Amino acid sequence: MSEKKQDLAGPGIGDYNELEKILPADYTSALTPKETQIATYAVKDYIEEHMCRELNLIRVTVPLIVDIESGVNDMLDRDGSRTPIQFHISNDHDKHPVDAQVVQAATKWKRMALKQFGMQVGEGLLTDMRAVRKDYFLDHDHSAYVDQWDWELAITKEQRNLGFLKEVVQKLWKVLKGAERHVQGLFPQLKTDSYPDLPEELTFIHAEDILAKFPDLPRKQRETAILQEYPAVFIYGIGWVLEDGYPHEMRAADYDDWVTETTSEDGRPMHGLNGDILVWNPVTKRRHELTSMGIRVTSETLRQQLEISGQLDFLKLPYHQAIVNNEIPLSIGGGIGQSRTFMTILKKAHIGEVSATVWPKVLKDMCRKKNIHVIE
Repeated sequence: MSEKKQDLAGPGIGDYNELEKILPADYTSALTPKETQIATYAVKDYIEEHMCRELNLIRVTVPLIVDIESGVNDMLDRDGSRTPIQFHISNDHDKHPVDAQVVQAATKWKRMALKQFGMQVGEGLLTDMRAVRKDYFLDHDHSAYVDQWDWELAITKEQRNLGFLKEVVQKLWKVLKGAERHVQGLFPQLKTDSYPDLPEELTFIHAEDILAKFPDLPRKQRETAILQEYPAVFIYGIGWVLEDGYPHEMRAADYDDWVTETTSEDGRPMHGLNGDILVWNPVTKRRHELTSMGIRVTSETLRQQLEISGQLDFLKLPYHQAIVNNEIPLSIGGGIGQSRTFMTILKKAHIGEVSATVWPKVLKDMCRKKNIHVIE
C-alpha cells in the first residue's frame, strides 16, 4: 500500500535511467523542426477557434503573476508538495510593496474572471496560459514551463451533474479530433501506421471502477492498464477516497468538486464531478494526460473539501470568500496542456520538441543520442 500512497500526488518518472528506457531507440520525427513549428501553430489556432465555437467562449488575457494575498494561485495538489515561485516587488521604496507569485495554473483566477468580464450563464472564457512549476521532475512530458488552454464556463445549478460534465467533455474531444484531422490535411506524413491516430470515441469510466478492475495496482499503473483496453479515456471522480482507502489522485480542495455524490449507470453511489482525459501515446508507449477539468465547488462543497483536507484557514482568502458568499458564478472549467496536445497530435517522443524551455544536460544528451530534436 505504501506504493499507492506515494503515487497519489502528481505524475512523472523521477529517474533518468528509467527515462532512457522509455524514450524510443528507433525514433524519427515525421516533421522537421521547421515543419513542427508550422504544424504546432496550425493545431493551436484550430483548437482555440473551435473551443470558443463549441463552448461559447471568448479569448481573454491572463496573468503570469498574482498577488499572494489574493489566494488565486493554483497549489496543484493538496499535500503541499509543489510550491510556486515567490518574489517581493519593493515598489516605491517599499512604501507600496507587492508580494507576488508566478502562477502554476489559472484555475482559480478564471472563475473570478467570469465576474470581472461580466460573463452570463452559458458564456465563458479561454486563456493562453503560461506558468512555471519548479517542482516537477523534468522528463519526456513534464517541464518547468507549462502552457495550457485554461477555460471556464458559467453554468446553472441544474447543470451541476455528470450528464452535463460528459457533454462538455465530448465537445472537447470533438475539437481535439478535429485538430488532428486538420493538421494531417496539411502534413499527410502524420498519418502513419507506425503510430495510430487518436480514437474517434472517448471512453468514460469512474476511478472506482478502474480500481475494481485493477485493485492491486497503484494509480499510474491502473491508468496504464486501462489504456491498454481503451486508448482514450475520461476518468472521473478523482479526489474522493476510493474503496481501498486512497483517492485515485490528490486534488486541490478549492476548485474541482470531488465530494458531490453521484450515481453510476447501474445505480451504485459514487462521488465527484471532475476528471482527466488520458490517451495512450504510441510513440513513448506511455499513459499521456491531456486535460484535467471539472464542475467547480459551491459554497457548501468548498467547505466540505477544505475540512477534509485540513485547509479551512483558506476560507479567509478573497477567492474563497467570493465562493462562500456566492459572489462569482457557478462554473465548469479545466486546463488542456498545449504542448502535451501538440506532442500527441504531431506524434512526438518528447515535449521539448514542441516547447522551448530549460532541460538538464543529461536529458539533452540523451535526446540527442536518440534522434530527438529538443528546442534550445
